[in-house]
Amino acid sequence: MPIKTLFRLTLLSLGIALLLAGLFFENSAAARAPQAGTPIASPLGTPDRLAEPTLPALPSQADLGAQVYWLSCMPCHGDRGQGLTDEFRQTYPPEDQYCWNSGCHGERPYENGFKLPKFIPAVVGPVALAKFTDGAQLEAYIRAAMPFWKPGSLSDEDAWKVTAFILRSNGLWAGVGELNADNASQVKIQRGAPTPEATPISQTVPFSLVGVGVIALAVAVLVTLSYFRLRKN
Repeated sequence: MPIKTLFRLTLLSLGIALLLAGLFFENSAAARAPQAGTPIASPLGTPDRLAEPTLPALPSQADLGAQVYWLSCMPCHGDRGQGLTDEFRQTYPPEDQYCWNSGCHGERPYENGFKLPKFIPAVVGPVALAKFTDGAQLEAYIRAAMPFWKPGSLSDEDAWKVTAFILRSNGLWAGVGELNADNASQVKIQRGAPTPEATPISQTVPFSLVGVGVIALAVAVLVTLSYFRLRKN
């Protein structure tokens, strides 16, 4: 076979292989990536997503914090700590689903109402508490700035309760004992730490290796078949 012909066949095979590689890695990445809108397990644990959470026989501080969260935080931050998403707003009565409209919580809110910010962050999730370094800083912010419509209205006790609940919901606080000013700074918040549901990097490497092997094999097969076909002709 002429060298030029073999060279062209090799380039053609490599082009096909690169196309297959792109499709393979795109599909693999999409399969591994967290899907937008994937619901977080509700820390409130109620069948009715808007219902007040019930307490166990011997409620912990974090259990009591679930009720504080339901009353003062959930309307904006969601029943799963996901923030005020479109999906969560659909659980509201129809007349209350358009939070940012004028006359509701947008421009010109209703009498004695308030205007919502355009983005209300999640409080549960891998990077939900990224701007805080520890439980003490989180509690200080909640006590001073929350709830949004009446900052500073939570009692010190309720601020600690809801802090304990949010930390427990993020897997940062076991919920045993009492969270307070003496120990909250020891509860560190790892910025951007992956949740247990995230795929570890070590598990994604084998998929990439398999993909490279498949592509290399495809190139070899295409070149070989093309070579023998030309020889036959």
